[in-house]
Amino acid sequence: MSRIGRQPIEIPSGVEVDIKPERVTVKGPKGELSERVHRDIDVVEEGSTIVVTRPTDRGQHKALHGLTRTLVANMVIGVTDGFEKKLEIQGVGYRAALKGKNLELALGYSHPVSVGAPEGIDFEVPQPTSIIIRGASKQAVGQIAAVIRKKRPPEPYKGKGIRYEGEHVVRKVGKRA
Repeated sequence: MSRIGRQPIEIPSGVEVDIKPERVTVKGPKGELSERVHRDIDVVEEGSTIVVTRPTDRGQHKALHGLTRTLVANMVIGVTDGFEKKLEIQGVGYRAALKGKNLELALGYSHPVSVGAPEGIDFEVPQPTSIIIRGASKQAVGQIAAVIRKKRPPEPYKGKGIRYEGEHVVRKVGKRA
């Protein structure tokens, strides 16, 4: 059976790749990430590149091929540069502050809301109304950003709440007399 769909991924210097059956581990300056790989998809290290191939052109194999290639590429980017998401807080009295490694949010509730930093995630609060989330895993950074945003999503009438940087919230017209 011939392998098709070669898509190489460049390995930067200082990054180690360990490929075992159904598992790929990438180590770099920002940490170590590991991902399970479907048994039909082959991941091979050739020199300074990682090559992902699939056995056939069936739809399922094409989908798994693209997914695997993207996950491995994101691991390489994550351990070298890392990922970050920026959140904006809008609303009178709404603000964020760091308490150790945890994030303390004042969002109009009767109590402050605390969000713990998972392993490999760092919070930064350059201003009380902006939050930067950094980490090596793209999935973990996006997930914790979604969890924080869910604490007070932007509402459509006044636009108050937590939103992603650059997110446009469609405003609604309020009651008319």
